[in-house]
Amino acid sequence: MGWMLAQLTTGELVLRLGVSAAIGAIVALLGGYLVLRWFGRARLDAARVEAARIIGEARSEADVIRKTADVDAKAEVLKGQEQLRKEAAEMRTEFKETEKRLAKREDNLEAKLDTLVTKERNLEQTMKKLTARTEEVVEREAAADELLEQRRKELLQVSGMSKDEARRTLLGELKLELEHELAEMIEKTVAQAKEEAAHRSREITLTAIQRYAGDHTCESTVSTVDIPSDEMKGRVIGREGRNIRAFEKVTGVDVIVDDTPGVVVVSAFDPVRREVARRSLERLVQDGRIHPGRIEELVAQVQKEVNEEIAETGKKVAVEVNVGGLHRKQLELLGRLKFRTSYGQNVLRHSVEVAFVCQAIADELGLDGRLARRCGLLHDIGKAIDHEVEGSHPKVGADFCKRFNERPEVLNAIEGHHGDIPSTSAYTPIVMAADAISASRPGGRRESLERYVQRLQQLEEIAKFHNGVKEAFAIQAGREVRVIVDAKQVDDAIAAMIARDVAAKIEEQMTYPGEIKVTVLREVRAIAHAR
Repeated sequence: MGWMLAQLTTGELVLRLGVSAAIGAIVALLGGYLVLRWFGRARLDAARVEAARIIGEARSEADVIRKTADVDAKAEVLKGQEQLRKEAAEMRTEFKETEKRLAKREDNLEAKLDTLVTKERNLEQTMKKLTARTEEVVEREAAADELLEQRRKELLQVSGMSKDEARRTLLGELKLELEHELAEMIEKTVAQAKEEAAHRSREITLTAIQRYAGDHTCESTVSTVDIPSDEMKGRVIGREGRNIRAFEKVTGVDVIVDDTPGVVVVSAFDPVRREVARRSLERLVQDGRIHPGRIEELVAQVQKEVNEEIAETGKKVAVEVNVGGLHRKQLELLGRLKFRTSYGQNVLRHSVEVAFVCQAIADELGLDGRLARRCGLLHDIGKAIDHEVEGSHPKVGADFCKRFNERPEVLNAIEGHHGDIPSTSAYTPIVMAADAISASRPGGRRESLERYVQRLQQLEEIAKFHNGVKEAFAIQAGREVRVIVDAKQVDDAIAAMIARDVAAKIEEQMTYPGEIKVTVLREVRAIAHAR
C-alpha cells in the first residue's frame, strides 16, 4: 500500500514534469515566434527602405534618360529638318535646270517647226513647177511622137519598104553588131583568164611531170600464144577437140584456132583469167604432154602462181607509192590491174604514175601529198572488177572502197575523176588533171587503126559543121584539129566563137583520151602576077 502510494507520487511527478516541459516548449516557441516576427519586421522595414531608395534612383535615372531622349530627339528632328531643307534646295535647283532645258528644247522645236513650214512652202512651189514641167514634157513628147511617126512614114515612102521589112532589117543589123560585141567580149575575157592562169598552171603541171620520171613503156596484155608447128596445134585441139574443150572449161576462156600459122588466140573479158590461160597454154606447148588431166593440173598450178603474183604485186605497188592502210582485198585488186590495159596503156603503171603526179601537184598547191597519192593510186581500181560488176569503173571502184572506210576525199576522187559527179574536194580535180597528163603523153596510149581513123573523121566533120568553115584537118594523131575559115565571112571575133563552139561540140559528141586542141585559121591573101 505504501509502495503504491510512492509509485503514484512519482507518476504525478513525471506528469507534472512533462506538463512543465510542454509549457516551457510552448513558451519557447512563442518567444521564438515573437523574435522571428520582430526580425521579419526589421527586415521588411529595411527592404521597404531599400525599395524606396531603388525606386528613387530609378525615378532619377528615368528622369535623366527621359531628358537625354528628349535632347536626342530634338537633335534628330533638327538634323532631319536640315536634311529635308538640303534636299528641297537640290530639288528646286534640279527643277530649275529642267525647266531651262525644257524651255531651250521648246525654242528648238519652234525653230524646227518654222524651218519645216518654210520647207513645206518651198516644196509646194517645187511641186507646182514640176507639175508645170511635166505637162510641158508630155506635150513635147506628144509632139515628138507625132513628128517621129511623120518622119517614119516619110522614110517608108522613100525607102519603099514596109514597116515589118524595116524592122527585120534593123534587127538584123543590131544582131550582127551584138554578135561582134559579144565575140569581142568573150575573146577579151578568155584572153584575160588565160593570161592570169597560164603561168601558174604551166608551172604546176611542168613541175609535177618533172618530179615523176616513171617508166613510159607501154605494156600490153598479149592474148596470142605462139605454136611451133601445125602438129602441136593439132595436139592442142586433141582428138575430136577434147583437149581444147577441157582447156576452155578449166580456164573459162575462148581459144580460137584458125588458119593463121603458128598462132593460137586466147580471148576473155577477165584479164587475169586470160593471163592464166596464156601461161598455161605456153607451158603445155613447151611440155608437150597435152591431155585433160595434165591441163587441169597445170592450170591449177598456174592459177596459184598468178594469185600469189597478184598479191605480191599489190604489196609492192603500195610500198612503191608509199600508201599504207590498204585492205588485203584492195591490194589484190591493185595487183589484178597489172593484167588490165586501157587504150594499150597498162592500168597499174598508169595508176602509179597518176599517184606521183597527184602528189607533185598537191605539194605545189600546199595540200596533203600523202592523201593525193592515195587518191591517184586508187582512182582506177574499179577497172579490176568492172567486167564482173554492173556500172562504170568510177562507180564500181568508189562502191568497193566505201566498204573499207576510205575517206570522203578518196571516194569522191575515184567516182568523180571522169566528171560523173560534182567535185566536193580539191583532190578530185587534181586526179582528173593527173589522169589526163598520164593518158595524153606521147606513147601513153594506143588504139586500133580503125578507131583512130574514125576519130579523125569525126573530128573533121564536127569542125566543118559551123558556118563559114572552108576546111578542117585533124593533125598530131587527133590531138589537134585545125579549122580554116573564110576571111570574107568570118572576122577575128567570130573566129574565137567558132573555136569555142567546135570545142564544146567535141566534148559533147566524142569520147577521147586526154585533150584536143582546136585552132581556127583566118587569113587574107592578095596575089598578083608581074608579066
